[in-house]
Amino acid sequence: MLKKCLSLVAGVLISSMALAAGPAATIDQLDWMTGNWAGQLGPNQLEENWIATEGGSIAAMVRMTGSGATSMFEMITIEEVDGSLVLHIQQWDPGFEPRTDAAQKMELEEITANSVKFRAVSEGGMSTLGYSHPDAESFIIHVGRPDGGTLDIPLKKRSIWQ
Repeated sequence: MLKKCLSLVAGVLISSMALAAGPAATIDQLDWMTGNWAGQLGPNQLEENWIATEGGSIAAMVRMTGSGATSMFEMITIEEVDGSLVLHIQQWDPGFEPRTDAAQKMELEEITANSVKFRAVSEGGMSTLGYSHPDAESFIIHVGRPDGGTLDIPLKKRSIWQ
């Protein structure tokens, strides 16, 4: 009887671990994110610089500027983990002062040919975070707020050399 109970518990644990991981995906499915994107967020400009996928990861350096000053830096990494994707995000104020003690962790929720969405699995300011690329010149950030709403931030392609 004990052996049967242990087998059942092991089966449930393995099943729940499989369910906890996000859908199957590889980092190469996010090649469309690569580039320099910028747009207005209220009176500020938000710019995201995504470097090409390589070594099982993609990363972005984000900067918010306005009124002649920088108000925020952000680092985003997306890595292949156990056959799916995991995103980490952290923000800093000028002077490299962290806004939080640690990066927020998010796991893949869904992925298509030109969109991706992650759900939070650790504390932070967002419940979900997604990106979409509806056309060659557009990149949209979809921020899921704790109240259940979503803030869409449209960005446009630009050259970092301008």
